[in-house]
Amino acid sequence: MSASTISNPSQATADAIRAASSAIDARALGFRYGDRDALSDVTFSIARGEIFGFLGPNGGGKTTLFKLLSTLAPIQSGSARLFGHDLAGETATVRRQLGVVFQHPSLDGKLTVRENLSAHGHLYGISGKRLHERSAAMLERLGLTSRERDRVETLSGGLQRRVELAKALLHEPALLLLDEPSTGLDPAARREFWNYLEHLREHEGVTIVLTTHYMEEAERCDRIGILHQGKLVAIAPPGELKSEVGGDVIVIRTEEPEILQRKILARFKLKGQLVDGAIRIEKLRAHELVRDLIDAFGEEIESVSFGKPTLEDVFVHLTGHQFFAHTPETE
Repeated sequence: MSASTISNPSQATADAIRAASSAIDARALGFRYGDRDALSDVTFSIARGEIFGFLGPNGGGKTTLFKLLSTLAPIQSGSARLFGHDLAGETATVRRQLGVVFQHPSLDGKLTVRENLSAHGHLYGISGKRLHERSAAMLERLGLTSRERDRVETLSGGLQRRVELAKALLHEPALLLLDEPSTGLDPAARREFWNYLEHLREHEGVTIVLTTHYMEEAERCDRIGILHQGKLVAIAPPGELKSEVGGDVIVIRTEEPEILQRKILARFKLKGQLVDGAIRIEKLRAHELVRDLIDAFGEEIESVSFGKPTLEDVFVHLTGHQFFAHTPETE
């Protein structure tokens, strides 16, 4: 065997090494509902111990991707591996590695907190002393010990979310998968929930993957993948994505945006985007341009605002669409 053969492993070998060293490795995932592509050629890799978020509006493909990763839906095209195990061919093994928190509660409101944990433990073959010890540990860790005999239906939304998390972690999964985890939580409960997720990552090495449409939630991820109409249009840390926007963001509202857009191009050689009936311009030192715009077209401008780019601006920059524009409900 030649030295060049040794130093250049095949693509298949390289792919296997990458998949084994990642928490999730997905290649060219696709999924269709009838004649509509919900996901198309989605490829990504998530590192062990990472907090990774999929950000996108309703209809972007988040829910479909969640269903595939949680093994709730079969992979139609492409492939995905979790800690080196094939999601399609080793489903039982994959499920033992996963803790899942669904967007909508999966608790039995008529059972107590402890009874919900016990029922879930039995599904994973946990019983007896181990079930008692694991349940007690989860209740203590999530501040639920004093509520273990309370029926879940009597708990606040924040406390119910904690029970969901305790249940998902009961069997000690290596990866926690969460679908819109902050849905229904007030800001204080959302912060508390996120603080605990970060604790899990820092102190127990749990990999956390979530879907979200909350910008502030995405900001707390190590990296995010932006989904739009079933395609993964960007993947990077939040700060890096925002730095790709060309300067500050100016939004101008006017009665006739197309006409003013042409005038701005002619006068300042700036091609603004028309988004949701407004003119959007990316420009360094935006305050100087705002002054010049007011001087030149003050009579035509109804309002103008500017600021540093946000993740919502990143989405508009990449797709040309508003983040919360109307999209199909089915993902």
